[in-house]
Amino acid sequence: MRTAMPHRPPRSALIAALTAVAVTASALAIPHTAPASALVHRQNPPAVNVGDLRLAAVSARADFVTADDVLVTASVPRDQPWDAVRLTLNGADVTDSFRVDADTHTLTGLVDRLRPGANQLVAIAGSLRDQLVLTNHPRTGPVISGSHETPYACSTRRFRLVDGSTLGAPLDADCSIATRIDYAYRSTAGTTKPLPDPAVRPGDLASTTTSTGETVPFLIRIETGTLNRAIYQIAMLHDPATEDPAYHRHGPGWNERLIYTFGGGCRRGWYTQGSNTGGVLDTEMLGRGYAVASASLNVFGNNCNDLLAAETMMMVKERFVEQYGAPLFTIGWGSSGGSYQSHQIADNYPGLLDGIVVGHSFPDVASATNFTLFDSRLLEHYFTVVAPGTFSPEQKRQVAGFLRQESIPTLSDGAKRLDPVAEFPTDLPAALRYHPQNNPGGARADVYDHTVNVYGRDPNTGFARRPLDNTGVQYGLAALNTGAITPEQFLDLNERIGGLDLDAKPVPHRTAADPIARNAAYRTGRILFGGAGLAGTPIVDYRAFTEDGPAGDIHMATHGHATRARLKAANGDADNHVFLLEDSRYGGFSLNSPTLRYALTSMDTWLTALVSDISPLSPHQKAVRSKPADLTDTCWSRHTTPRKIVQPLTADNTGECGRLYPVHSSPRLVAGAPLTNDVVTCHRKPIDSSEYTVTFTPAERRRLSEIFPAGVCDWTKPGVSQRPMHDTWQAIR
Repeated sequence: MRTAMPHRPPRSALIAALTAVAVTASALAIPHTAPASALVHRQNPPAVNVGDLRLAAVSARADFVTADDVLVTASVPRDQPWDAVRLTLNGADVTDSFRVDADTHTLTGLVDRLRPGANQLVAIAGSLRDQLVLTNHPRTGPVISGSHETPYACSTRRFRLVDGSTLGAPLDADCSIATRIDYAYRSTAGTTKPLPDPAVRPGDLASTTTSTGETVPFLIRIETGTLNRAIYQIAMLHDPATEDPAYHRHGPGWNERLIYTFGGGCRRGWYTQGSNTGGVLDTEMLGRGYAVASASLNVFGNNCNDLLAAETMMMVKERFVEQYGAPLFTIGWGSSGGSYQSHQIADNYPGLLDGIVVGHSFPDVASATNFTLFDSRLLEHYFTVVAPGTFSPEQKRQVAGFLRQESIPTLSDGAKRLDPVAEFPTDLPAALRYHPQNNPGGARADVYDHTVNVYGRDPNTGFARRPLDNTGVQYGLAALNTGAITPEQFLDLNERIGGLDLDAKPVPHRTAADPIARNAAYRTGRILFGGAGLAGTPIVDYRAFTEDGPAGDIHMATHGHATRARLKAANGDADNHVFLLEDSRYGGFSLNSPTLRYALTSMDTWLTALVSDISPLSPHQKAVRSKPADLTDTCWSRHTTPRKIVQPLTADNTGECGRLYPVHSSPRLVAGAPLTNDVVTCHRKPIDSSEYTVTFTPAERRRLSEIFPAGVCDWTKPGVSQRPMHDTWQAIR
């Protein structure tokens, strides 16, 4: 046993998680308990009563340990001498692996050489005893996401390091590489350069002062390795002339906070390792002292599966804590496809992320986004193939609800993520790609087949089941009721809009969701709930407004309001959610924006207060109470020198912000769906003439009944099988 922790110990102890309940699930089964998350940020030490001896995994949940090691803490009663404590792993003494922290009366150590599966760690102090079962999973995964996807293309030959070289050939079929350390530095000219010889200080080396007031040379340590078949990177300020960082030894360049970046995209996000991460070399983040981590499977352009992304982030964070120590808190940082991951990881796997800063946000992949893309594909086909020339550009826009009618073809093109033959990653050989005639057994390139472990396979086709539906949807309903389109246009549109088959080809009949996939989407959190971990998560939603571009944009503000509406529905309010809105002069999600820098500063202040709150309040109440007083919904004017406008940002476009950056609708909302846009299959009701501002002729009324023989959507009710997601930390076996 080490007798003392080295100099500069963490400011607060590494402590135990709440009691964990093991998760077991079949491919589509869901656990009936909600196990607590592992300790993944530092908190105030628990009160240890005389007589208590407690073991807890620190870097991971005890049942989700990976890569043969785990950081563990033992809380020791203060009346017990240190030399009375013995720790064994599977019967072998490992006491010397632990270090003493006299302030918190704990022992902390990296327990390694775990065998596959269950391992028993036992602590004994006199007559006291505690034990912890550590379930070890391979460093290549899987842990919670189900069986590995095949085929799977390695990208190590294309992954570029800071000096421009690549990782070269993988070591095995799981795309592994040897972990490596590289250094870079920030020059006085403001550029990031490789540092070929860490022993040599370049003449143009810059310095920086971190958020904790430490002035240090701008030397960047970059760890690159593979976990879960992904390439990960961890970067932080560290002087190579000093000892390597360790969980018990922190250099002055780290402010003891972690930012985890998530990359965007979705199209082509399957069957590949990916050759980029969400980015770990942002000098604004590093210059403030943050450690920054990411992985290639946390870029949705490589992996459009939030469950696999959560698993990857979980494993990379475990690696971070074991090597560098538990951060005070972890901020999720991502735009577009990165916002999916931030929202869903925070809600479904609470504790991995403590706060999130998102941009160009969507609630999730499965609902609002896919619904809008699906509807746009149907509308584009109807307007250009089925009934060309029958709607004016403005009428098309009114039916779609978008700011610009040009968004219809733009979003129809985005629906390629629903098409199993449209877009494959470049790494995947053509011979392995699905084609309905030439290669019907090939890999299908769509979001549903990429998430088949959740949705399951249709036994008749072998393809993934789909939670996609437009039965009962009255397209263009609001446009009809405002007089923008005629009854004949409304009837013809709904009569002939049809749906998409399993290969995303237009068919004359509506698309009906597979009930198993629909249930799984709600029960596993593939459709964002908002009332689990996200209820207690500080959220800053930043948006650079881009909907007014000439081709429109998929990144519509209504999606951010859908998330807020879900938070309100689940928690009674959305007071832990803040909108910051400006024009796009700084790009989509760049820390060149003073507004986004303000978001990062505010999130740090918010979380610093939150992790210090040891009151018995609920997580949601704590998150709301800890929010900085000056952090409220805000937009900035479009002037050369923008003017700050503080007002609530609402979907009904009230106030000056609503005039400057109007929130527009979507085809499903025009049809009457709620702002939450989370209904896969609507309950249906009889047609009610009072819900239309027009008077149908008897022939039109008969036609409407023939179009909707089972009735039209009743949007006042939750969707079929829609219920709150009660269980977090779910796993697919």
